Amino acid sequence: MTTGAAKIKPLNKAALFLPYQEQWIKDRSRLKLMEKARQIGLSWSTAYAADERTAEAGAKWDQWISSRDDLQARLVIEDCKMFAKVLQLAAEDLGERVIDEERKISAYVLHFANGRRIHSMSSNPDAQAGKRGGRILDEFALHPDPRKLWAIAYPGITWGGNMEVISTHRGSANFFNLLIREIREHGNPKKISLHRVTLQDALDQGFLWKLQQSLPDDHEVKGMTEPEYFDLIKAGCADEESFQQEYMCMPADDASAFLEYDLIAGCEYGQAEVWEWNGLIEARPKGRLFAGLDIGRKKDLTVLWVLELLGDVLHTRMVVELKNMSKPDQEKVLWPILASLDRCCLDYTGLGIGWGDDAQKQFGEYRVELVTFTPRVKEALAYPVRGRMEDKKLRIPYRPAIRADLRAVTKETTAAGNIRFTAERSENGHADRFWALALAVHAASTPATEYAYYPVTDKDMRAGHQINTTAGFGRVHGAW
Repeated sequence: MTTGAAKIKPLNKAALFLPYQEQWIKDRSRLKLMEKARQIGLSWSTAYAADERTAEAGAKWDQWISSRDDLQARLVIEDCKMFAKVLQLAAEDLGERVIDEERKISAYVLHFANGRRIHSMSSNPDAQAGKRGGRILDEFALHPDPRKLWAIAYPGITWGGNMEVISTHRGSANFFNLLIREIREHGNPKKISLHRVTLQDALDQGFLWKLQQSLPDDHEVKGMTEPEYFDLIKAGCADEESFQQEYMCMPADDASAFLEYDLIAGCEYGQAEVWEWNGLIEARPKGRLFAGLDIGRKKDLTVLWVLELLGDVLHTRMVVELKNMSKPDQEKVLWPILASLDRCCLDYTGLGIGWGDDAQKQFGEYRVELVTFTPRVKEALAYPVRGRMEDKKLRIPYRPAIRADLRAVTKETTAAGNIRFTAERSENGHADRFWALALAVHAASTPATEYAYYPVTDKDMRAGHQINTTAGFGRVHGAW
């Protein structure tokens, strides 16, 4: 096996860890925090340190690890088991154990010969309540409520142990970033030991060389130098904001975006959750299905977003994305799905005009509602998405491209005082996924109507037309 084309090699090639990992492992501060790039081995080295602390002679405290979801909790305990073997520590895998009968909370448990244990749990903050010992809060910013998680976990180290927080950023308003700003800008009152490792930092310390040792000879990364690998990772991100946040420790600016990262993350499915419908009639979800269809062809995507209404919560069941396809080819994909839905709202702007006419002929005016995008209509469509996210009544997939589209939408106030929603066009479209979602939410929320903006005059009012001007546009119920 070849060693790879990396130019920067660790000073000690035989060492198990790179310098930034070793510094993190050796830091025994009561409170420590790591802002990091993705996939550079920090969670892995944290598992090693947890084993080392828990198994040592005279250890007094168990370790309580909080992960983003159940799948990640299992992966963490697998890393702990692997290091227990490497270190030749006597450890027994107890599997999943109930740790709180009343709240139905369980954890994956690794039991060491000295009686101490590592408990790996998903993100429920209540799981931390009443437990004493060390805390590891992994992917902290991704938790639905990081502030609450800190508030419940922190008292657990009152009688001993330390608390470690590890995460990439999730927006400037996230509690994770507020902790970092408190450290850097306000004198560090909590006395937190801060570590920071970007992708560039990791590459400068031999990360690519280490990575290439584990890859097969035919892997494309094997022949890359550090600048080439950096460019590869950057090109693969959904957009520049995603790259800066996920790999360069630069939190996205929540002040300019319509949807904060915390809002989005709080509505995302866990990695292990099964949510997607395959479109087959025999597998159709039992609840009512609603969809939004945003039309594109060359520059933008055509996106169909399908929601199932269960109780008062809308669950995403399908997101179809089409690009560089003719209208007939797109219809072959979309029409069978639309035939299974209760209602669909369709973008009736530009290319969408022809689509809307054909869809209503095919499925009827009740099942297909036509929406003409104007600034006021966009405003009325956007706010219900945000409202459902705030109320936790919307579930969406955990996908970088979707997150990038939701983040791309910005709210601006014009010189005339009007609200305008915009999004920069990128290789991934023009926030097409957001508008498909907004149309789907609207389809689930209102009876069928045709959308356009009409000025309401005194003549109209005298004529007795029933007009609802809520949110700045007219819904026409009578003859016009």
